[in-house]
Amino acid sequence: MVFRGQGILLDVEGTTSSISFVYDVLFVYARTHLADFLLAHCDDKRAAELAAQLATEASLPDSSLKDPSALAGIVAAALDLMNRDIKSTPLKALQGMIWRSGFESGELVADVFSDVPVALHAWADSGLDVRIYSSGSIEAQQLFFAHTCFGDLTPYLRGHYDTTTGHKREAKSYAQIAGQMSLEPSEILFVSDIGGELDAACAAGMITCLIERPGNPPQECLMEHATVKSFAEIIT
Repeated sequence: MVFRGQGILLDVEGTTSSISFVYDVLFVYARTHLADFLLAHCDDKRAAELAAQLATEASLPDSSLKDPSALAGIVAAALDLMNRDIKSTPLKALQGMIWRSGFESGELVADVFSDVPVALHAWADSGLDVRIYSSGSIEAQQLFFAHTCFGDLTPYLRGHYDTTTGHKREAKSYAQIAGQMSLEPSEILFVSDIGGELDAACAAGMITCLIERPGNPPQECLMEHATVKSFAEIIT
């Protein structure tokens, strides 16, 4: 497809990285280290805030990380959300905190498709405003792109958005992002592997592109979207 606008907004899971890496590596790492992380950070203000938010979501009576029964309840609630793939904002923030130690130690290295670094470099070099919009927390996104198998890709990215901006299947989220990018929605290309997200972005006025990566499930879309299998097929 040919895109002549000024900004590109990218999804992560299934778009820049395989779904299997996110589920089989990142989610497993967070699940495995969850209890130990919360126990080790029981005095951390941010961890306590996220634990309290998770407790509220799960209608738990206590969120104290220093109380064994309360800690067990929060861990169980977080694991349940992960198992059901619920896009909980406090859960995503907590996962980002857990992944930080893994990325910074070198235990985790983000696996991105080989066309991603080439495209990001070319787009940024041509002056395009490239940003990320993912259900994963902003912190997790920044860690992800700073520690990829192709090195640090963050210099090519001008901004990050997560569910604190709004849900990814709501048009108003994309209108808000366009405003923060100081661009008209029609000047922004949104690339994702999820039909519902693309429909929402299209409703907000953005140019949209469905990317079909290996392992991605088929999508049903209410609106028409350009389709590619690689970022190399996006001509700017």
